[in-house]
Amino acid sequence: MLREGRRSRRFRGPFEKGAAAATALVWALVVAPAARPQNAERPLPPLVVSGERLYIRYCAVCHGRSGRGDGPFRGILNTPPADLTEIAARRGGRFPDDEIAAFVDGRFVPPGHGTREMPVWGRWLGKPLAEGETSDEAVRGEILALLEYLKSIQRSPASGQ
Repeated sequence: MLREGRRSRRFRGPFEKGAAAATALVWALVVAPAARPQNAERPLPPLVVSGERLYIRYCAVCHGRSGRGDGPFRGILNTPPADLTEIAARRGGRFPDDEIAAFVDGRFVPPGHGTREMPVWGRWLGKPLAEGETSDEAVRGEILALLEYLKSIQRSPASGQ
């Protein structure tokens, strides 16, 4: 007879212990790998991930989440936003880092080039992240991250994707 408050201890035989081990082994070898996509992509570099966050925050409203110029503000702008997925294709397959960085920054565009609807992001970006860092260093870092993201979304001219 069992005393109150005590539970009986059930004997665990070798088959029960083996069943648990076999279940874990089947899970590890069969189920878990099948749950992963076979063509799992490599993780994006941190600079591209950072650039994507900046793009979504500052650029997607005009250029669209896809970068094809289809953002929600496209209808209210005088000049339609550019398709940012074809920057390299429009330049013979080469992504012009310096040109695009200067355009995004906007602080150094000569007045003779006309007006611009796109915000001068060089004035908005650039909150220093570390002590002793200047805002210009922070601006350059954020623009570099945006450029890396834009490079990652370039469509090849032949594929049209």
